[in-house]
Amino acid sequence: MVRKIFIGLMGLCSLTMGAQSQKNVIDEVIWVVGDEAILRSDVENARMEMIQMGEKWEGDPYCVIPEQLAVQKLFLHQAAIDSIEVSDADVFQQVDDDLQRQIMNAGSKEKIEEYLGKTMSQIREMMFNNYKDRMIVSDVQRNLVKGIKVTPAQVRRYFKDLPEDSIPFVPTKVEVQIITRNPKIPQEEIDRVKNKLREYTERINSGSTQFSTLALLYSEDKESAKNGGELGFAGRGSYVPEFANVAFNLTDPKAVSKIVETEYGFHIIQLIEKRGDMVNCRHILLKPKVSTEALQQGINDLDSITAEIKRGEYTFDECVSVVSYDKDTRNNYGLLFDKYTGESKFEMKDLPSEVARAVAGMKVGEISAPFIMVNSQGKEVVAIAKLKNRINGHRATMADDYQELQNVVEDKLREEKLQQWIREKQQTTYIHINDDWKNCEFQYPGWIK
Repeated sequence: MVRKIFIGLMGLCSLTMGAQSQKNVIDEVIWVVGDEAILRSDVENARMEMIQMGEKWEGDPYCVIPEQLAVQKLFLHQAAIDSIEVSDADVFQQVDDDLQRQIMNAGSKEKIEEYLGKTMSQIREMMFNNYKDRMIVSDVQRNLVKGIKVTPAQVRRYFKDLPEDSIPFVPTKVEVQIITRNPKIPQEEIDRVKNKLREYTERINSGSTQFSTLALLYSEDKESAKNGGELGFAGRGSYVPEFANVAFNLTDPKAVSKIVETEYGFHIIQLIEKRGDMVNCRHILLKPKVSTEALQQGINDLDSITAEIKRGEYTFDECVSVVSYDKDTRNNYGLLFDKYTGESKFEMKDLPSEVARAVAGMKVGEISAPFIMVNSQGKEVVAIAKLKNRINGHRATMADDYQELQNVVEDKLREEKLQQWIREKQQTTYIHINDDWKNCEFQYPGWIK
């Protein structure tokens, strides 16, 4: 909700569309906020980006967009006063994450490079300042509202007189426990994968084939394969330890690493560039194949475990800690949870698709038949699931959904706090708007004094 106050307008699309639009726009300063200028081209670039993204605005874009940019300037001015900064490493991570998504949408990085007439490194540099401003604004906003907390009494008062159709609807959610088993992979299959990676290394070292070409053709990390195996700038903590230990010790961009085994499979890595505590590298990932026979054996094993649970020899919870291979849930009685929020209640659409199909129609307490699924490392495993709890969709109540209601009220108070801050900041900041840009119905009227 905090982000409603400031809409990030500057991304890759503004770079691409701006490259065209600036050819047709006579640039000029149209607003000044504090010491910062807003150019006509800034507005035009943002407008073209919104069109490209399919976003709509209420009112005249030549009123709405300059005001949004002016609000950004107010927050950046406050950041300078409060000495709020963000690390370049974090900014580059955000740039590369978004750039990877844009490359996927475009089909290849070469298409973006050709369109802009710049290399990928130059495009990252172009994006850096825009993303840095956006991250600083977010930090300022969080700092301004960090003290806002509400009591149960405030939540009750807020919802007491609301009509029923205005009370949030909580969709059906479930809690699911899971036991997984990794099918056994024979040494012959592991040797096959390693030999294939050794073959790739020899082809790269001999100069007969580029690393990026082999990654595009053969890497089983499909997202990075589209970019020739390139992962983008990232810190050590972004990778599993086995991968990071090798990637961050590479020094020669022409060299290929030794074979690295991680929970995802087997890799070879090549350095592209180091930048402070960040590294950009490319890799090729191959995963040993699981045989049909091994999968069937895993299903048979879980059939036996399910039968023991149903006979009362063990509980599901007891079996999790002994037989489950899932490292994320093994110490949590098999309970699936969101790694970022810790929340264990999921809408069906947010569960792994195989798990959702397995528990659909089950009663609370029932255990599914064994099924095959792809885990978070992209590997085929066999699993059984237990439906621990189901909360049917309903209008939120204080008794059952206090946290959801509290979040609604806190978000409303945060938004009101930021809006009030903007109005107060307008009064103490130098603002000048060209006469041709004043005839607007602004969200915050204090721009014109």
